[in-house]
Amino acid sequence: MFVWLGIALVIDGIDGAFARHLRVAELLPRWSGDVLDLVVDILNYVFVPAYATTASGLLPQAVAVPLGLLIVVTGSLYFADRLMKTSDYYFRGFPALWNVAAFYLFLIKPSPWLCAVAVALLAALTFVPFHVVHPVRIAHLRPLTTAALIAWALLATLAVAKDLDPGPWVASALCLLAIYFVGVGFLRRRRP
Repeated sequence: MFVWLGIALVIDGIDGAFARHLRVAELLPRWSGDVLDLVVDILNYVFVPAYATTASGLLPQAVAVPLGLLIVVTGSLYFADRLMKTSDYYFRGFPALWNVAAFYLFLIKPSPWLCAVAVALLAALTFVPFHVVHPVRIAHLRPLTTAALIAWALLATLAVAKDLDPGPWVASALCLLAIYFVGVGFLRRRRP
């Protein structure tokens, strides 16, 4: 599952640039690339991870289905939010990256109730107005963010190849990179 979600993440990072370069909106005006992108994103970022997290046994059985529904509802609301991104392309709130959240839950394997708290906290953070860097579209600290993104992709690939048991050094490095991606949002430079 994480191999396919990883491939989808890579495609999502570059498909818009290709579509703009090829002027798909002009050539095929009947079809909305924006809507199609949202449909694919909500499937890959919300529905598949919600199912995986719910069915995995990571959550306490008593709250697994309600928390899975919470992921779907908050993720859907996030994707429907017209203010989900700032004018300079930062995400507002937890950006419904439930695929990445699920990756970390499967990687770290916290206790079931700690996992439940993490899911509830991320769902609540969907509506908190803090900023999260878009790792491809933000110019501020782009070289460092690009290097961090490449390191994350390599380490995540290694973790998946090791059946999400890559050892403490790789897991720790992935956690530090997650802190970087969230922390960069707090260094956001506002446009005048």
